[in-house]
Amino acid sequence: MRFGDSPIRSTYYVNQADFVACHNPSYIIKGFKMVRDVKPGGTFLINCQWTPEELDKHLPAVAKQYIAKNKINVYLINAIDLAKEIGMGKRTNTILQSAFFSLAKIMPQKQAIQYMKDAATKSYLKKGQDIVDMNHKAIDLGATAYVKIDIPASWKTATDKTSAPKYKGRPALVKQVTEIMDPVAHMDGDSLPVSAFMPHIDGQFETGAAAYEKRGVAVTVPTWDAEKCIQCNNCAYVCPHACIRPYGLTKAEAKAAPKVTKMAEGKGKAMAGLQYTLAISPLDCMGCGVCIGQCPTQAIQMVPTEGELAQQKAFDYCVEKVSRKPKLEGTTVKDSQFAQPLLEFSGACAGCAETAYARLVTQLFGDRMYIANATGCSSIWGNPAATSPYTVNKDGHGPAWSNSLFEDNAEHGYGMHLGQQAVRNNLKQKTEELIEGRCAEPLKRAAKAWLRTMDDGEANKAATEKYIEQLKKSSSALAKEILSKSEFLTKKSVWIFGGDGWAYDIGYGGLDHVLASGDDVNVFVFDTEVYSNTGGQASKASNIGQVAQFAAAGKEVKKKSLAEIAMAYGYVYVAQIAMGSKPAQTIKAIVEAEAYPGPSLIVGYCPCEMHSIKGGMINCQEEMKKAVDCGYWNLFRFNPAAEDGKKFILDSKAPAGGYQEFLANEARYNRLAREFPGRSKELFKRNEAAAEARFKHLEKLQAVYDDTQE
Repeated sequence: MRFGDSPIRSTYYVNQADFVACHNPSYIIKGFKMVRDVKPGGTFLINCQWTPEELDKHLPAVAKQYIAKNKINVYLINAIDLAKEIGMGKRTNTILQSAFFSLAKIMPQKQAIQYMKDAATKSYLKKGQDIVDMNHKAIDLGATAYVKIDIPASWKTATDKTSAPKYKGRPALVKQVTEIMDPVAHMDGDSLPVSAFMPHIDGQFETGAAAYEKRGVAVTVPTWDAEKCIQCNNCAYVCPHACIRPYGLTKAEAKAAPKVTKMAEGKGKAMAGLQYTLAISPLDCMGCGVCIGQCPTQAIQMVPTEGELAQQKAFDYCVEKVSRKPKLEGTTVKDSQFAQPLLEFSGACAGCAETAYARLVTQLFGDRMYIANATGCSSIWGNPAATSPYTVNKDGHGPAWSNSLFEDNAEHGYGMHLGQQAVRNNLKQKTEELIEGRCAEPLKRAAKAWLRTMDDGEANKAATEKYIEQLKKSSSALAKEILSKSEFLTKKSVWIFGGDGWAYDIGYGGLDHVLASGDDVNVFVFDTEVYSNTGGQASKASNIGQVAQFAAAGKEVKKKSLAEIAMAYGYVYVAQIAMGSKPAQTIKAIVEAEAYPGPSLIVGYCPCEMHSIKGGMINCQEEMKKAVDCGYWNLFRFNPAAEDGKKFILDSKAPAGGYQEFLANEARYNRLAREFPGRSKELFKRNEAAAEARFKHLEKLQAVYDDTQE
């Protein structure tokens, strides 16, 4: 940002700034090179909960030296606690903006404060007068809440005792992290030579890099009370960033665990003889707090991050050293969370619903997944190049992820399916030749077992392992040829991910084409009912009365019924789910869809930052439950392979009331009530009427399917 008395027409990178602010204390701890951009005599503002003595402990030596030698004015401000005190939660930006104008002195302070208040009124009045008043209070506080610190003379010669981290892992991944991710993460990406990117000129990057970031951006993180815990794993089930994970430890594993590891006797038959721990990664947590809202016994509470940093050792130990326990894994909510998540630590918004769904899918099928991802939120958090959150298990197996464009994602995913299918069909032919020829009996048995299970995902995994084992023992040219393509032997679970902007609008033609193909592909739509990634434009998934870009006075027409359109084919598995409402139904739908030997479509309800839910995204999962309870969102499954009378299952109960209260709880609706009160009453009434008619229609649909199957 640049200011001047005359127009500024040139564009260039600012590296001699009068003012630089650090809004998150983790950036200090991680050693981000922020202060080097402050010119001599300039101002450096740090938002933190530290005393000057604690700052001295956390600030890197190179920053101390620069500050002391260039006479930088350093100020501390605790906007974190101030925001909580006035009811703004984690939103510190208004407080810090006020501090900026006060310290930068680019205009008289009184004038700056009035301008900010006027801007806040204009921006937030649509969200309610209470929000405006809160922001005005934040502006007043921020103007005086900072404290200047004295710079010790010792900073001129400060030194650090820390050394560069030594990473463990796959050599190619460690090389990528060391040579690309680390410099970029420390704001030194501009210094990278072109040669650093030569191994990736085809666009391929190693998966699993996000685990090395350890961003530490959360101000508060969960702490676990082992005595209160009933070991339901609900917290892990809803965690958007896979930062909470349950483990069963053997006696030996428990004995070798770090002393800070909290444990309790395992509950249930499968946990007999094992110690239960809920491992939490404070450095990967985003501080959303969704987990505490889902804990039935208040065994999890949010506490300041610094007090929980020791738990990182326990988490890292469990990830690296605790063995997999297949007997604990399954398709219930509790059992699903003992499976390793193969989507972890993404850069998605705190509380994101999309990542919680995608993480769950990887826990069920991740070791054999192909993912085609439409451009949008899910592609941004899904693969930011050198920091991929999709990862692999200890056998090196994990999702293979690819992104083409926004509009052709379904076709792209279909092409991935057809490509691997062609290779597998060729392997099938080669395997049949192998069986007909001369080969050892164990190899022949393994080959036949592979052929029998070729189209059964779970059964084929075990058969493939035995087949590969026998192929390695054979010296025949045919066996070696099959072995050279062993990565294609296991039946792949092909998934096409994307948001409602892609599925309902821009990419709908391709989606329809792929569903109509009858081939075995799975589509998962993250339905936020708005174009979330591009600024909140209305989509065909947006509902009556919803305010969005291109629908400033509320959308006139109802939401498109994507699920029912797909059901019309008769041979497409279709489900609507909301994991915060009926977790078991969510898992059941995902498992059924993947097992169905044809196309499947799952539409998952995703509360979003763009909805502006009262209380914030900590209430994400609870908002799903409210949506289903009042009838705003319906849960159902259509399974063409199910027995007669069970092909269409309506999993939602009749609306329980509270529909208008649900709409009023989100700014995307209540904004209309403030700006166009008369129009809002009409549109909201139509919205509820459409929901009531939709539920009655679904009840009739269930009866129709039951009648046609008698």
